[in-house]
Amino acid sequence: MATAGNLKVLNALDGAKTQWYHFTAIVIAGMGFFTDAYDLFCISLVTKMLGRIYYTKPGAIKPGSLPPNVSATVNGVALVGTLAGQLFFGWLGDKLGRKKVYGITLMLMCLCSIASGLSFGSNPKMVMATLCFFRFWLGFGIGGDYPLSATIMSEYSNKKTRGGFIAAVFAMQGFGILGGGVFAIIVSSVFDARFKAPSYEVDPVKSTVPEADYVWRIILMVGALPALLTFYSRSKMPETARYTALVAKNATKAASDMSKILNVEIESDQQKLDEKSRNNDFGLFSKEFVKRHGLHLLGTTTTWFLLDIAFYSQNLFQKDIFTAIGWIPPAKTMNAIEEVYRIARAQTLIALCSTVPGYWFTVFLIDRIGRFTIQIIGFSMMTIFMFALAFPYNHWTRPENNIKFVVMYSFTFFFANFGPNTTTFVVPAEIFPARFRSTCHGISAASGKLGAMVGAFGFLYLAQNRDPTKTDAGYPAGIGVKNALIVLGVVNFLGTLCTFLVPESKGKSLEEMSGETEKETTDSPL
Repeated sequence: MATAGNLKVLNALDGAKTQWYHFTAIVIAGMGFFTDAYDLFCISLVTKMLGRIYYTKPGAIKPGSLPPNVSATVNGVALVGTLAGQLFFGWLGDKLGRKKVYGITLMLMCLCSIASGLSFGSNPKMVMATLCFFRFWLGFGIGGDYPLSATIMSEYSNKKTRGGFIAAVFAMQGFGILGGGVFAIIVSSVFDARFKAPSYEVDPVKSTVPEADYVWRIILMVGALPALLTFYSRSKMPETARYTALVAKNATKAASDMSKILNVEIESDQQKLDEKSRNNDFGLFSKEFVKRHGLHLLGTTTTWFLLDIAFYSQNLFQKDIFTAIGWIPPAKTMNAIEEVYRIARAQTLIALCSTVPGYWFTVFLIDRIGRFTIQIIGFSMMTIFMFALAFPYNHWTRPENNIKFVVMYSFTFFFANFGPNTTTFVVPAEIFPARFRSTCHGISAASGKLGAMVGAFGFLYLAQNRDPTKTDAGYPAGIGVKNALIVLGVVNFLGTLCTFLVPESKGKSLEEMSGETEKETTDSPL
């Protein structure tokens, strides 16, 4: 079914059968997201080790840990960079074109991922400062990948399977988290077997062998490899036909480019494009934009903001929750490398059992039941499971209930990914005009990263024990894990309400959703 009044090249894309170039685009864009997730979340695997290596005090009862301000910075600086990159590269993608900017973000990610592992300094403060510097710019590159990958995939896709294709790109995040955990297990196992060390309580000094400094560096650097493998392919991707036609105003080139990819002859509609362009020339944040898309942008920003508060606090601080319920032994009973292994194993199990399946449930169902339905289900179930964990929290902390707690906790991840974590990425790439699409996706994603920072920084303090004598070193008393989980449940409920601001885009062309053909009609009702 073609959209009446639309350019022939865009109708050809909307009606195209699933072809090899679709899968090629998914792999090329997806490898960037594999690296994104690996780099953002692998830091949570090694922060405990960094504390042992650089902040252990002689004679202390417990191993060293990163001071609160250092821990917050190490965990959050990449998120700050990501937010800045989403806004900058999102805007640049609309100004210069998706293709011109796409390779820059990938190379920046790869270089800074490697540089993070080479962080240097004559004292702990300098090492952490260098690490944070490179992780900021790593995040800056990762940020650009969000709006560009989503926009490119949406503009390449047909309208029947567009949601699944965009979701498949984002689903590579799950494999990135899983890959980070698996690689950390392998590296820590090899080093622990090669360099035997006693637990901290047996010998505080020998429990952290000098070779442990290589472990965290190797884990951080390896994330660059998958993205490097796709750099050449990224550089050879043609500009999307929608950008070429609707933004660059060159329908002839758009038709020529897509004729080669689709292997069909497509006529140029340059005259029709010139006529249509005069009717859609309003600017970003103009009165006309606010009238048409103001509520949509409010919906995409608020839902992503609320989702990431819960999602990132869960992901970055899994190890703290697992330690609190006894699933990871006390730090003093392990050596430095064994602790990395235990944390990585816990994260890998969660990713394997709930995170990855949740993403792919969305991929297979998003074009069947719709974005709105999946997002409502996801937020609602996350709310229910958070409250189910929080209110009887003392019950879950009993040793006989630890596995049950992890199962319940895993369900919150499943419904985050079979839910708003995926749909908040998909929808902003579908509902805004082509000339603002990358920018608006970047704004929505940046709002999410603002929420991630609230989750990452806030949960560090919120989840601390209410008894000041039982908090981690350097932290003030918090509200405890139980009350922190209640707060996250309320956040998820607010996300459910804000979902009603977001329109359903299932089965509609990008031009129908953006209003770029709103004065036109379609051949038959959807």
